[in-house]
Amino acid sequence: MIGQTILPFKLDTTRDSITAQAGLALFGEFVVGLNLSGLCRRHLPSPGSAIGYGAYAYVFPLQLLFNGGGHCLEDLRMIVRDQALRELLDLAAIPSTDAVGDWLRRMGGGVGLKGLARMNRSVVFRALSREAQTDYTLDMDATVIEAEKRSAQMTYKGFKGYTPLLCHLAENGLVLFSEFREGNVSPQSGNLEVLKRCVGMMPKGKRIKYFRSDSAAYQAELLDWCEDQGIEYAVGADLDSAVRENIASLPASAWRAIEGGQLAETVHSMNASRHSFRLLVVKRPAQGHLFGEAAEHLTVIASNREGDAEAVLAWYNQRGDKSENRLKELKDGIGLDGVPCGDFAGNAAFFQLGVMAYNLFRIFELKVLGPEWSNLQLRTVRWRFYQVAGKLVSHGGAMWLKVSRSAYELFGRVRERSWAFARA
Repeated sequence: MIGQTILPFKLDTTRDSITAQAGLALFGEFVVGLNLSGLCRRHLPSPGSAIGYGAYAYVFPLQLLFNGGGHCLEDLRMIVRDQALRELLDLAAIPSTDAVGDWLRRMGGGVGLKGLARMNRSVVFRALSREAQTDYTLDMDATVIEAEKRSAQMTYKGFKGYTPLLCHLAENGLVLFSEFREGNVSPQSGNLEVLKRCVGMMPKGKRIKYFRSDSAAYQAELLDWCEDQGIEYAVGADLDSAVRENIASLPASAWRAIEGGQLAETVHSMNASRHSFRLLVVKRPAQGHLFGEAAEHLTVIASNREGDAEAVLAWYNQRGDKSENRLKELKDGIGLDGVPCGDFAGNAAFFQLGVMAYNLFRIFELKVLGPEWSNLQLRTVRWRFYQVAGKLVSHGGAMWLKVSRSAYELFGRVRERSWAFARA
């Protein structure tokens, strides 16, 4: 029995079927409309026995987990306990967390990982095919996930973990390509091959017209290939001896003031390159060394893009929002700041599923929730939409999801748009 309380309300139980995540049910309905079950059957291995769970039984709950705010496999139990959510989404049974972990290791260690990548490509392809946009900007960036796992390797940051590489489309934020990598893999590794794959993945009538990256992509053959393909690029340049000599030769008249520093431009070519390119140099004051010595911070950008140097610099700096902030969303919003398995294979599958969950969220946000939601972070959408309470009522052989009057109109619009997108 509860004695004294701070506020005068009473506490009791109910037999009503209630969910605290009615909005997440609508996201789940959208995912069902995209035929996730069909994608699983087409691209992922079948269970080893007739009584085993199919791939969809693992993939769908994990998409709800990532979008609903779960950060570990144990959080799947919250979906298991949400009877109303499961009834709405026809989730009769969900594998145990141990079974999910075993399945991730099987998927990441064989053909399953390639199948997950093809599923993600199908999801992105469907979204791009419904856009009027034809020319896209590809932002390539690597990130680091710290993980004190048995198999994790030491990263360049000085701790154990993994260094996945991701390629975003700046115009809509979708992840076109991702590759989960060991922690000791260099960020410069295989970038030209990845860029070629991304160009080849675009649907008919769509193309990668622009490319941006940090200095990991500052490679002669990559920049030459962009030039040959007519791809406009801006890539962070290494401050090697040749670049420093070029900068040192600039006359004082080459520098002009910009906000927070100075900007100059020259032409440069790497020894192994077939094409020269613009070299934009930004000089800003940095914190002084000991004894008051002056210090300067240099930022150097290689580009073949035409126009004012200031405009090219501003375009390159958009990576902060278009790519780096998207990586933060993957980590903080989806929960890919950590990994659940002790081996590389299971974590690779988990990461690929998280990337898919992010893409599904972005498509849902852009195409279903509407323009007023398009710039909101997942945690905001989770608070404002996913976490709306609802009551499930069975009446006349039908299920009714009852929500507050304030949510009813929005929920109705979302269901109509989901239906339209699924059948477009």
